[in-house]
Order: sequence, then C-alpha cells, then structure tokens
Amino acid sequence: MTSTRTDRWLRLDGTTNTRDLGGLPTVDGGTTVRGRVLRSDNLQTLSEVDVRRLVEDLRLREVVDLRSTAEVLLEGRGPLRAVPGVRHRHFTLLPERGHHTDVFAVEEADAPELPAGWAESILPRQVAEDDQEETPAVRSYLGYLAHRPENVVAALRALAGDGSPDGGGATVVHCAAGKDRTGVVVAFALAVAGVPDEEIVADYALTAEVIDDLVAKLASSPTYAEDMQRRDVASHTPRAETMRRLLELLHERHGGPRGWLTVHGFGPGEQDALRARLRDQQPG
Repeated sequence: MTSTRTDRWLRLDGTTNTRDLGGLPTVDGGTTVRGRVLRSDNLQTLSEVDVRRLVEDLRLREVVDLRSTAEVLLEGRGPLRAVPGVRHRHFTLLPERGHHTDVFAVEEADAPELPAGWAESILPRQVAEDDQEETPAVRSYLGYLAHRPENVVAALRALAGDGSPDGGGATVVHCAAGKDRTGVVVAFALAVAGVPDEEIVADYALTAEVIDDLVAKLASSPTYAEDMQRRDVASHTPRAETMRRLLELLHERHGGPRGWLTVHGFGPGEQDALRARLRDQQPG
C-alpha cells in the first residue's frame, strides 16, 4: 500500500489530521495530483504560520466544511475566515433541526438561538434507519448517504472546482476529526479519480496513526469534550473494515460509488471534472 507513506501528511501547528490526496495510485497506472485537495480535521486552531503556509505556499482558495451548523457556530470564526481570498462552503452531512441558509453569515452571538436538541447532531451518530445488522460506524455512513445525499454531492461539486484541472488553487475538506464525514466524501472523490478500493480503505484508516493526538485536541474544546470523555480512544479509531464494508455495500447496491453518484445527479460529466481535478497526466 503506497497510501501509508508519511510524505502525504501536512504537519501544521493547529491540526493533527491533515493530509494531501495526491500521490495515490489509480487502477490505470496514473497518480492523483498533490496540492489540489486536502483532507483535515477542524481548522479552528490554525496558527499564523499555518495560515500563511496554506494560503501562500499551497494556494488554498476554498474550504469545504462538513460540520453541523451547531459546530460551526459554537466553535466560532477560525483564522481562515479572515482571509478574503478563501471561500468557505458549508454542507452538513447530519440531519438538523431548523433552517439555516448561510451559516457563515451568522455571527457567533446567534449560537444560543440554535434549535432545541442541537447537541444531538454535534458528532456523527447512528442515523441509518435500516441495516441494523451493520456496525454503528457503517450505519452512520449509510445515514449520511440516506439523509443528506444532496450535500454529499454538493461537497464533491465544490471539490471539482470550475472544471479545470488546476481549479484555481487548493481546496481543503474537513469536519471535526477529519475521519468520518470527511472520510466518506473523500472515499467518493478518490473512487471517481480511479483510486482502487484498497487504497481508499488504507487512506481512511491512516487517521488511526494520529488518533491519540486527535482525541486530545477535540477534548480540549468545550464543543467536543463530553463526547471525547464519554468514549474511549478505541471507539473513535477508524478501522479499515468499516470503509471496506461501506464500499462493498455501494458495489452491491449501486455498482460502486460512481453508480451511487450518478443516481443522485452527479453524472459522468461532473465526475469527469472531478477526476481531472484529482488526476495527473493520463498514461499513454
């Protein structure tokens, strides 16, 4: 597995789970390109040096935020929100009470106005109504696809950029830990790029290497502290069999991730644009 190479990690002061989706092999002998799409945990605690590195060196131009509205408001404005050239887009993968048209237009003072029961959607839960025989993590991931398919698709459209391979700079997709919600969206993106299933599984499981630091970081935030303290580290650790099972179910039911996307309106043309964004020069 080449996906365990440490040179894919982006070591930042304010994150523990940031890595580049470049450098992964594809089924036809190609390679995903570095510096176009990053995956990460929460960006709230980036240092000034981190911001300069992302914006100036990596040309970060867009943030795709998969957290719930409650998380965004409770965590407050991260440092990248102050950078004019960086666009923020929000696509929660969790069911939410109430209606929020533009979470980034809402000030932190509005956080107490969140609808009753918002705490239930702070972190990924078992939201799939069927598939009771599946593990809690698989059920959660199936829940994203069942209840927020439009936002899974919207997030992938954002990753595809304007359709050009360069896409106008780098994009980072993140949630709180960068493993569950981010892991599902990234799995679809890599599948569209032609990355084989076992490499997708290995990339997903790579977060286990930093899980202790990741849990400690989340536990330091009042937003996530209770959840981190209530469950042990092992329960937060991503397991290869979880992503492997999700991909198996997608193949059984839809012919794979690309088939699921086609059914939900992200057809061949858009898939080609995302593939071009993530891919290197075609072989031959």
